[in-house]
Amino acid sequence: MYKDVILVEKFFFEIPSLERKNEIIEYLDEFVKYGSDINGSGSLDKIYDGYTFEEALDRCLKMEDEEYAKSVGRCQGRTFLLIRENDNKIVGTINVRWNLNEAMLRFGGHIGYGIRPTERRKGYNKINLYLGMLEAKKVGLEKVMLDCDVNNLGSDKTLKALGGKLERTEVDPSDGILTNVYWFNVDETIEKYKNVYEPYIANNNIKTK
Repeated sequence: MYKDVILVEKFFFEIPSLERKNEIIEYLDEFVKYGSDINGSGSLDKIYDGYTFEEALDRCLKMEDEEYAKSVGRCQGRTFLLIRENDNKIVGTINVRWNLNEAMLRFGGHIGYGIRPTERRKGYNKINLYLGMLEAKKVGLEKVMLDCDVNNLGSDKTLKALGGKLERTEVDPSDGILTNVYWFNVDETIEKYKNVYEPYIANNNIKTK
């Protein structure tokens, strides 16, 4: 077990909703405050590109529709909030992409994820990613690709900890950053790590408003 995760803590995924508006904005603002990249939020961070929250949420939820996602140059998928059950707090987000376009198959991958800056170094992202693997399995994904900046040691450690196999290290032409690209066998990852992470997952691990 990871000693830095309190044993009584449990987590679940929740679909973003208008009811969580203030909490989601507070969550996103924390990244801005700490000068940290926002990852795994779907289109929710569009509030910093002139969208209202309602518009950003609508765009985020519409990404489940393949035709809509293609029409805006994105990949079909679903975004989740990672909620800590004991205080009902948003501690992370994750975006599970069901279909990848050519660009995302090179860099970006099937899953983008993040933990709010004040909740890092607690093992939460491993739980976040494990739950993401369960969602990938639900939509029939057998293998998934994830990547990270080679200098993002926390993310790289998470990908290795969940059994990611390094395929290549290459400069992402979109931002000029040297990037590690990992592949996962979904079933193997779930089977290998279920005894580690299942104790931290709430009984109702997906909630919708």
